[in-house]
This record gives sequence, C-alpha cells and structure tokens, in this order.
Amino acid sequence: METAIQIQNVWKIFGNTSNEALDAIQNKNISKQEALEKYNSVIGVSDVSFNVNKGEIFCVMGLSGSGKSTLVRHINRLLEPTSGKILINNQDVMQFDKESLRELRNKKIGMVFQNFALMPHRSVLDNIAMPLEIRGVSKNDRLDAATNILNIVELQGWGNKYAHELSGGMQQRVGLARALAADPEFLLMDEPFSALDPLIRRQLQSEFIKLSKKMKKTTVFITHDLDEAVRVGHRIAIMRDGEVVQIGTPEEIVVNPADEYVADFVKGISRLKVVQAKTIMKSIKEHENKFGSLENNELVNENDVLSKLIETSISKNRPIIVTNSNNEKIGVITQSDLLKAVVEGNENE
Repeated sequence: METAIQIQNVWKIFGNTSNEALDAIQNKNISKQEALEKYNSVIGVSDVSFNVNKGEIFCVMGLSGSGKSTLVRHINRLLEPTSGKILINNQDVMQFDKESLRELRNKKIGMVFQNFALMPHRSVLDNIAMPLEIRGVSKNDRLDAATNILNIVELQGWGNKYAHELSGGMQQRVGLARALAADPEFLLMDEPFSALDPLIRRQLQSEFIKLSKKMKKTTVFITHDLDEAVRVGHRIAIMRDGEVVQIGTPEEIVVNPADEYVADFVKGISRLKVVQAKTIMKSIKEHENKFGSLENNELVNENDVLSKLIETSISKNRPIIVTNSNNEKIGVITQSDLLKAVVEGNENE
C-alpha cells in the first residue's frame, strides 16, 4: 500500500525547558514525574511512530490525557513537535515555510472538531463555502461546490438556515461538509461525534463510513470510544501516557491485545463484530478430502465478520465457502469452526 502520512519518533514536551527535559528523558532515562519536578515540563507525546496508508481511516484512541488530540495537531503543525519528523506524501512538513504550510492547511487538509465551530452569523451554505472563500474562489463557484457537498451529507434544503436552527447532529454534518468543501486529500477528525447522543452518533458513523468509501479520503480519526474505532477504522493505534502501545486492525487488537491495558479496553468488544472469515477458514482441499464436494454451498467474502458467517451458516446448515476480492474460492468454514471461534473468545474474556 502507498504511504500517505508518516509520523517518525515524534515527541511533544510542554514547558520552557522542553529541550533540556527531552535530553534528560532520552539520555538519563528520567520518568514523566521527574520531568515535571526537575524541568517543569509535561510530556504530551512520547516517541510516537506510525504510517497511515493512502485512503485509510486510521483511528487513534485512548483515554483523556493519553496524547491523542495533541498528536493529531502535529500533522498540520497546529502544534510544533519538540522532536521528530512528519512526512505527508514524502514531504517533510517540518521544513515547510509559512506559504507552504498555509497551502497545506488550506488545500490539502480538512479538520473536523468535537466542537462544531460554526459561524452563527453565516448560513449553512456560507459556513460550508468558507474554506473556498479563504482560497479566493468566486462566490458562484464556491456556493455551487457547497451545494454539492450539502447534498452529499444529506442536508438538502437546509442551506439558508443558521446554526441555531439545526440539531447537534445536523451541525456536525455541516462541520464535515465544510472540511470536505475544499476537496482536501486528508481529513483530521478529532472526536467529531463524541458530543452527540448515542443514536445520532451511530447514524453519523454509518454515514461517514459510506462517505469514506465513496470519497476515499485519507483520514486520521481521534476517538476515546473503542466501539467507534472498531466500527470506523481500518487500523487502530491505542495510546497511553503519550505513547502508542499497540497498532493493528480491529481484529488484531481484540483477538491479540498487547498488554493488560489494551485487554481491559477490548474486553467489552464482541468477537462477533471483528473476527473475519479469512482468520478462521480452513483449506478447501482438506475439507473435500473428508466430506466431498462443496459446489452448491453458500459463498461469503474473506472480510465478512463472525456474526454474518454464523447467520449464513445457520440458514443453510452447511459449511460455507470463503472467496477473495477476485471471487476466487480460498477456504471453507464449518459450523464447528464457527463454534470454536466463539468459544475461544468467551474463554479469553
């Protein structure tokens, strides 16, 4: 896969003596508490490295104070790292001058925050068109673009309303539309749905997933909600005390947590939502040698999760065939395999 964003050994230490504190952390191995006591410095991000692939939704999650929101603000240099590199499309963002940085923020990166941050004196359309206005696009062109985006986020007919006339969920859709209006290559989303009621949050998650498949924006998505990260993200990075403790697909993190901290996080997530067909399937040849032909059995995709596999298997009471993206048959799953996948999950909880 093509890499779009690279975070390389990024540190962020807050305080007037941050460089001295970093030197002591790296060379004298002082603790976070010692850095606070000796240098009056707070470690926000601690030696974080990861890559985000082009078109991927990469979730960064952790509890409050874990450093996730601090980290995302380094990507477009709203915060300056104390040390480390940030590359976007193989360009070192730390080397950008003011003009290049303005271009990055204005044309390549869109941001969506937990606080909707809509301008109360502007209509919905004018709020959405604002990034294009800053870019100097003509009024007719920017309003046309805003109208198109308004339709994409399913707010047709609301363009002339004002923020106070919209529900929270609708306001957040306007915030997302504003970020998309300039057609950025990247989206940075900092807990965009966490202020909303659970039902509205789930609806917006579903809409965002559909929108992402359509628009294929490379997205860094910050959340403290593991259910949301599992549902939305292609991969997840879990942070604690400024450090990344595990990176993996939702399935990898739920099935093989790196430590007790991650295990506590994921114990409430059902394996039915994350374990995929390709993980539990067996060889077709091996099965045919034992049980004969599988010609008329139901087909499932290799990425289908356990809950769907169980539903498909029960409906026909026969083994199911796993296919890949080219519709080639690559494996078979019996009801015994499905039962084992569920039981193993229960035993580990």
